[in-house]
Amino acid sequence: MGECYKSGDFKKYFDENMKALGLPVPGTLFDTYNSAIATMSTMSGTLSQHGKGATMAELIGATTGLEQLAVAASIGASAYTGAAIGSLSVAAGRSLGCGSQISDLFVFVERNGLEFPGWKTFYSLNPEILGTQVTYQGSFAMKARNVPNSFEYA
Repeated sequence: MGECYKSGDFKKYFDENMKALGLPVPGTLFDTYNSAIATMSTMSGTLSQHGKGATMAELIGATTGLEQLAVAASIGASAYTGAAIGSLSVAAGRSLGCGSQISDLFVFVERNGLEFPGWKTFYSLNPEILGTQVTYQGSFAMKARNVPNSFEYA
């Protein structure tokens, strides 16, 4: 591993990326790489069943163990799920290597079975999810709350 980042800081990098997007991060669901993969697998699978337009409340109601996500109830399920998967990829890339690019994200999502309807378009149209080098990263949460229909492709 290159010395780009300090190994073992997965939670720090995940929280940092979500907060930069303006999104809440609940407690233990994303503490480790393995717990984050399990949580995101549940979320993307449930989102695939409910389809576009699903709300976080519907995701929470359809599963067990996601109650902590109630802090994100005002955000559309596809926006939050997509941002959390992207942040998971960023955190994994930063804590295990030297960062993530969109191509790394596509491989990561497929390798871990985290696909949801419209996911490639979602990430192509929302590059701010992958890091702070995008100047408008902080506007993601505002877009997710105020214009949820802008994620209709997901």
